[in-house]
Amino acid sequence: MTDVFENRMPTPKSNDLSGTLEDPITPELLANFDEAAIEALARRLDDDDYPSPFAGLADWHLLRALAIHRPDLAHPYVHLVDQEPFDED
Repeated sequence: MTDVFENRMPTPKSNDLSGTLEDPITPELLANFDEAAIEALARRLDDDDYPSPFAGLADWHLLRALAIHRPDLAHPYVHLVDQEPFDED
């Protein structure tokens, strides 16, 4: 069986979820997240200790996608992706 993360990142269950903004967030990637994997992702975001702002942004986008597509799993960490409302007028 081909690893769906072959060129993206290791499976979430490996607890190494680092990626880049160029890597696509696929339905398969989101489906393979479990509680331990999202906890590790949230811990990295909360610690905010990234080698570059772009690495943190990649994790933020991943957690945001999980909040949209897997709200049951991301619910305890939604505060990490909350955005302030803004008025476009």
